[in-house]
Amino acid sequence: MTYTTNAIAAPSGSAPLERHVITRRDVHEHDVRIDVQWAGICHSDIHTVRDEWGAKNYPLVPGHEIVGRVAEVGAKVTQHKVGDLVGVGCMVDGCRECEPCKAGLQQYCSKGATYTYGSKDPYFPEDQTQGGYAQSIVVTEDFVLKVPENLDTAAVAPLLCAGVTVFSPLRHWGAGPGKTVGVAGIGGLGHMAVKIAKAMGAHVVAFTSSPDKVHTCKALGADEVLITSDKDAMRAARERFDIIISTLPGDHDMNPFIDLLRLDGTYVIVGALDMMTKPLNLPALIRRRRTVAGSLIGGIPETQEMLDFCGEHNILSEIELISADQVNEAYDRVVAGDVKFRFVIDAATI
Repeated sequence: MTYTTNAIAAPSGSAPLERHVITRRDVHEHDVRIDVQWAGICHSDIHTVRDEWGAKNYPLVPGHEIVGRVAEVGAKVTQHKVGDLVGVGCMVDGCRECEPCKAGLQQYCSKGATYTYGSKDPYFPEDQTQGGYAQSIVVTEDFVLKVPENLDTAAVAPLLCAGVTVFSPLRHWGAGPGKTVGVAGIGGLGHMAVKIAKAMGAHVVAFTSSPDKVHTCKALGADEVLITSDKDAMRAARERFDIIISTLPGDHDMNPFIDLLRLDGTYVIVGALDMMTKPLNLPALIRRRRTVAGSLIGGIPETQEMLDFCGEHNILSEIELISADQVNEAYDRVVAGDVKFRFVIDAATI
């Protein structure tokens, strides 16, 4: 059985998003139906619906930063109840059998995670999953997160992607007291990295090419701000950093950042998903046993850990709240870099 719900969908890779009615499955025994309240806009949504990451089937409803209230639960659901404040992030299922899935690292599922939108839908084999720019969604209970009630619910939505994308590598590479963490790129991801690394107890340095962002970085909690175009400042910062989280979104020269790492330091890429073409200075890696690494979103257990951590430390995304009618304008503004730092859709307006 199925039901319908209002949504915002891309009718093609080149057309503006528009209102659409989609079909959801009825609640099965391990499912949770959520009345969506807030849906964050991630740059990944824009890349996907505009065919920049490979062709998709249309119409396509994006959105993987979802916060709402549980409206219905299946007969065998034990983790959630009607009325709970919950979230859904980038994944709605995995194979549950491979080593990464069993370790709670579903984002690295050997058979491929089922993403919140644009993946083959196991319940509708002829169709694809449809995301959170909608008034309702049904998700298996194991992929539904508990949201702390003390937080501003609209500003929680981006944590389900941007928050865990930086929390996961910070946690994995040991950010905390006594560690110096650099954050390259102060946007949707980077501003969360500054906040979370600071709350973990690290000494946080924000990297920006714009002197105009110094005040903003300090307001986010950065202990220092390093202007990357200042060659003297970059030279003086060599071998200072234990971890650098790079949220830079595209092909860039990593070498100036590699020089900033101390012995056993790690440069973690979370933003650039295309080929890196700039030659890497290998002696700079070898002589200080440095590492260049990558990290992909986060598993369900660490996403829950991130939400609990943010609840404890009152960490939220900086957002601009919009209505459904403003989505296409918001997309253009994201591409232009004209947002501090995330847009969130009020699902009541869909």
